[in-house]
Amino acid sequence: QAHVVESGGGLVQPGGSLRLSCAASQSVFSITRMGYYRQAPGKQRELVAIITSGGSTNYADSVKGRFTISRDNAKNTVSLQMNSLKPEDTAVYYCNALAWGGNYWGRGTLVTVSS
Repeated sequence: QAHVVESGGGLVQPGGSLRLSCAASQSVFSITRMGYYRQAPGKQRELVAIITSGGSTNYADSVKGRFTISRDNAKNTVSLQMNSLKPEDTAVYYCNALAWGGNYWGRGTLVTVSS
């Protein structure tokens, strides 16, 4: 059983938009933080954006002003709206849920920004 499942992603032209969504299983209790990380080819995984159960957010400098993260605590879901996409945003995006019971990762979804 997958504890965290992502959806969205795909191919988009530079300057375009995409929306990623992620749902954590109801079996994952007491989630304190959810967010997205990404890994580009040949690079380490890096934080993109996170949001706490209280609504506090943190963004990588490279996406500030372009990406917006939101969360529905009741549904254990998080979404990442990505605007003004750049080729350097190309990566596999992973959803993460940090809970009292563990740290859960999705399998990742590929975002490709190219003309």
